[in-house]
Amino acid sequence: MSMAGKREKPCDATGKSEHSSLIADTQGTELGQLYIARGAPSFFGNSYFGHQVAARMIQESAPDLPPMSLLSSKDSLQSFRNDSGPFSQVWDLLGLLPRNKVTVDRLIEKFLTEINWAIDTVHPDTFRSQFAEFWGRKFGFDEIAGVDLRWLALLFIILAFSVLLDSPTISSPEKRKESEEASLRFYWAARRAIVISPSFHGESLDLVRAGLMVTRYLLYTRQAAESWLTISFAMRMAQAQGMHIDGEKWGLSRKATETRRRLWSNLYLLDKTIALALGRPYAISDHMCLIKAPDNVWLDGLTDEESSIATAHPLSYPTMSTVALLGSSLGKIAGEIQDRCFGLYPASYDMVIEMDNKLVAWKEQLPSYFAVEDPDLSLDESHTFLPWHRLYLHSAFHFARITLHRPYLLRESMTNRFSLSHEACISSASSDLKIRLQSLSFGTSENMRWTLGTHNMFNSAFILGIIAVRRPIAPQTEAILNDLEEYCERLRKDVWLNEFGLAEVKVVELCIIRTTGLAQATDQPGDQAPMSSPEILPDFMAQERERNPMMPTVMNIESIAAGASPGQPPGSSPDMMWPAVWEDQNFAFPQAADLETWEQMISEIAYHT
Repeated sequence: MSMAGKREKPCDATGKSEHSSLIADTQGTELGQLYIARGAPSFFGNSYFGHQVAARMIQESAPDLPPMSLLSSKDSLQSFRNDSGPFSQVWDLLGLLPRNKVTVDRLIEKFLTEINWAIDTVHPDTFRSQFAEFWGRKFGFDEIAGVDLRWLALLFIILAFSVLLDSPTISSPEKRKESEEASLRFYWAARRAIVISPSFHGESLDLVRAGLMVTRYLLYTRQAAESWLTISFAMRMAQAQGMHIDGEKWGLSRKATETRRRLWSNLYLLDKTIALALGRPYAISDHMCLIKAPDNVWLDGLTDEESSIATAHPLSYPTMSTVALLGSSLGKIAGEIQDRCFGLYPASYDMVIEMDNKLVAWKEQLPSYFAVEDPDLSLDESHTFLPWHRLYLHSAFHFARITLHRPYLLRESMTNRFSLSHEACISSASSDLKIRLQSLSFGTSENMRWTLGTHNMFNSAFILGIIAVRRPIAPQTEAILNDLEEYCERLRKDVWLNEFGLAEVKVVELCIIRTTGLAQATDQPGDQAPMSSPEILPDFMAQERERNPMMPTVMNIESIAAGASPGQPPGSSPDMMWPAVWEDQNFAFPQAADLETWEQMISEIAYHT
């Protein structure tokens, strides 16, 4: 829009206007402007024509609906007494907080000291001062009306993590169950506060952080499908306040700009990787963004004046911002993979090779302390965040490469054309499984740090299990089975293993049993294939059928353990031939809990071996 009228000063990084009257107009960019709405900056693109635009055209100030926190005490009291009013919702949420401040203090410190520094969630000192102000409020209707639900949502999701951290692995099953239930209560309170807060306030960085942490919570609990909804919502809240446009264009301070860049980078990587993992559309359109990657400099401990003159470091020098800088470029490649290889039209194998070259180029430009092969560990002791940031980047790289090559894993060629995909899948899956085996010896806090990345978006053990089923007598199959058996054994000992993780174990065990049966059948002369004892099979299907007698039986347990039988493959369906479906680039793994489908897929693959 060219008609700018009289432009007043822009909003600052915290969302507060430099004018006390909150009548600030906009700061314009090529994509749109920021207007004040409910006391916070709100972004509208150039196609928008609302009352703010009309007011600017006649060079007048646009009226603004104030946030509910600024309503009169009479209005707030009336709304509070109304059970259907918004303030009754605030009262319900406040009732979910622990009554003892010492308890909340301990939980907050747990998160800040054990998790926050690894995933860049909040500025510790700022959050502590915000909590002190919140807890020190007076009790009354006016004070309830002034509660910032955006920040309260962030507090709740931090408590959801902290409760789990506060319960060590050596605690009793009853104590762990109590912690899990308390964590879920805080999690649902956070989601409720996120949904309600737009009725009270405009968007804020705290609201975006809360949405991001809710997404990480779902990844931690292995609920990747639901995390797609929450990361999309967090991204929309970020876009609503103009975070998809660089802070420099809004005239923000360098410190505020870097904070927004890092937050956007974390959102961006999760948005692209979750969408790729599920085969669903991502929320961010790159051609509608004007954002820069974070600089390799950490400004959180500096004043605005010091930040303005701070010099960015070369990549050879690690900072807590380096992972965000590198993660944003990997996220861009992940988005390209989805667009060009898993879009409306089938991609040529040349396109797959081109995207693999981009992934390899990204890997090769990593600094030595983040190298995928033989990283330099000499700085780990002085920079305690490095091991975790290295794990996040490595896991995301292996995920993207496996996803890219997975459609070609089972394809054969007389000219060995697809050897790159075979080797890439085995290499990345083996490297990732090695990381997973090491992580299973972590304590509660270390395990939580590790699983807040892309760890639970995919499972490299599935890939190795399928490779073993397809090539039961290959030279590397025995080693693969040994690693998979070790992985399942260790995972079953994980005291925090939930039903989603248990379902993954069952799938891997199906692959192991099927491969073992095929290998034994191959070793036997003639047509006599040994039958594995039903007792060695996972009891997941039996338990499921006990709970749901109507569940169809795809195959009997003997056919799972035995080698391929003559004629039609066990459990085959005329409507679904898995080798053909597997080669479809739009095919994704079934959900881990859908063991019936996994049984059928594994049997079909084994039948065509």
